[in-house]
Amino acid sequence: MRRAVIALVMTALTAATAQAQTPLVYLRDIDASIRQDMRYAGRDNFVGRPLPGYEAPECLLRRPVALALSRAQTDLTKAGYTLKVYDCYRPTRAVAAMAAWARDPKATPDTRRFYPALDKSRLFALGYISNRSGHSRGIAVDLTVVPLNAPPAEPYDPARRYGSCVTPAADRAPDDTIDMGTGYDCFDVKSHTANASVTPAQAANRRILVEAMKRHGFTNYANEWWHFSFDKADDGVAFNAPILSR
Repeated sequence: MRRAVIALVMTALTAATAQAQTPLVYLRDIDASIRQDMRYAGRDNFVGRPLPGYEAPECLLRRPVALALSRAQTDLTKAGYTLKVYDCYRPTRAVAAMAAWARDPKATPDTRRFYPALDKSRLFALGYISNRSGHSRGIAVDLTVVPLNAPPAEPYDPARRYGSCVTPAADRAPDDTIDMGTGYDCFDVKSHTANASVTPAQAANRRILVEAMKRHGFTNYANEWWHFSFDKADDGVAFNAPILSR
């Protein structure tokens, strides 16, 4: 028993040391007002389970990225909104797990609500899944906009059958975001930022996010309204340290 306890302590210390050696900071240490809904630390995501390396639901980023995000938050709060992050730094082991899931036709649970019109084997070719990610370099963030005083969304229920990510917001998994036309991580053309099939109100909501982020140096990925990168902080170095409790 004593050896097992010592081994667990040493493993935790090793992980903490590895994380400390990266240039990543906790977003809540930079701006605690930004909401966090870290989807890959739980089950409400396209693989249906927590991803490797997500040992805590915390947003980590390179410091210049976190500071720029805080400036965008300041702008949005003046207009009555707040940012909410879904994903920030992503360990390379999590990226590998996503790729393995995409290649496995027998993967469970059934998460087709995230790709209702596609065979998931096409997700690589269509640019939704990749073997590399700016998230692993701490310079990319997935996020949305929430009304400033909105109550938290109801808890996700893994036993409930939610509508697909392209159905009306009331039918999808719970989220407190303003209506962007699709849910987060929706692998569908309707998620393309400039997609013309969303309503005028949904398109206007996307512009609120895109314009706020653009003003502070972020670039949107055209296939995903939620994905932004801060390329000025990118030195090409990716990390695999786990995400630990703050």
